[in-house]
Amino acid sequence: MSTRPRPGAPPSARLPAGLAELVTEALGTERVRRDVPLGPLTTYRVGGPAALLVEVHHEDDLARLAGILAAHDPVPVLVVGRGSNLLVADRGVAGVVITLGAGLAGSRVEGTTVTGGGAASLPVLARTSVAAGLTGFEWAVGVPGSLGGAVRMNAGGHGSDMAACVRRARLVSVATGECAWWDPERLAFGYRRSAVSPTDVVVAAEIALAPGDPDEGRALLDEIVTWRRRHQPGGRNAGSVFTNPPGDSAGRLVDAAGLKGLRIGGAAVSAKHANFIQCDATASAADVLALMARVRREVAARFGVVLEPETRLAGFHDDETAPVTADPLTGEVTR
Repeated sequence: MSTRPRPGAPPSARLPAGLAELVTEALGTERVRRDVPLGPLTTYRVGGPAALLVEVHHEDDLARLAGILAAHDPVPVLVVGRGSNLLVADRGVAGVVITLGAGLAGSRVEGTTVTGGGAASLPVLARTSVAAGLTGFEWAVGVPGSLGGAVRMNAGGHGSDMAACVRRARLVSVATGECAWWDPERLAFGYRRSAVSPTDVVVAAEIALAPGDPDEGRALLDEIVTWRRRHQPGGRNAGSVFTNPPGDSAGRLVDAAGLKGLRIGGAAVSAKHANFIQCDATASAADVLALMARVRREVAARFGVVLEPETRLAGFHDDETAPVTADPLTGEVTR
C-alpha cells in the first residue's frame, strides 16, 4: 500500500505506517501527539505542525524511542528546547519532534559544579549559580534557551560561552540508542557549534564554575539584564539571526547596508538591533526566511561578506535554503 500523502494531508500522513502507534504504546498517549502546531513552542511563534510530537522525561524514554526508529526507514528527527533559536517552516515538520519534559529540567549544586537537565532554563541556572556563591555563568541570564540547546550550539554572550564552562554533557542518540557522557574534546566546541548532531539529545550537563561573591554576582546579573533590555528588542524574535563573521559584527553589517526596518510581510529587521528579526501577528515562516535571504543578498552585494545563519531552520526544502554566494572578483551575488 502506498504511503504517499494526499494533497493537503497533515504531516502525520507522511510517517511510516505503524510508527505513531508503536511510540504511543511505549511512552503513553499523554506524551505522544500527532500534528501539533510548533509555532507556540518557538519564540518566533510561527511555523506549522509536527507530524509526531514526543515529550520525554528520562533518557530511558529516548532509548526506547531509538529502538522504535531503528526498525523503520530513516525518519527526520528534530529536538526542540525552548525554541529560542528555531524557525519552523509553515508546512511543518514531517518527522518526529522531541521535547524534553519536567523530568529533565531540574538542577543541583555540588561544590563548584552545577548540574542541570537538558530542559533546564539558562537564566534560572545563572541565578541558581549566583545564589550558591558561584561565578562564571552570569552571562547566561540573558540567553532565553535551554541547557541542552546551549550545549549543542555553544551558546554564549558577554565574553563567554558554554565551551568555557562545560565539564561534560550526557547525550542520548536516537539514531543508535547510545547513552554516554561526552567530554569537551568529543563535544568539539566551536563558534556557535559543536559535534552534537540533530539525532543527539543533550539530557544533562555539568557546568564547572568558581567561588564568587553572591552580592557581586547579583549586581552583574542585573547589569546584564539591563544591557539586554536597552540594546536588544523583546517580543517575537529568535535572538541573533546571523553569526558574526571573523573580525566583524553581523549587526553592524546589516545596519551599514541600510536594512534596519526592512519588512517582508509580517517580518521586519529590528530598528533596535539589526541582527534581530521581529515578527508581528500576521507573520509567517516564509516571511522570515525571505527576509533572511534578502538581508544576506544585500550584505553580500554591498560588502562581499556572506552572513551565515545562526537560526536553525526546520522543515524547509533544500531549494528554499540554498546558500548565498558572492564572487570575490566580480562581486556578483547568487543564491
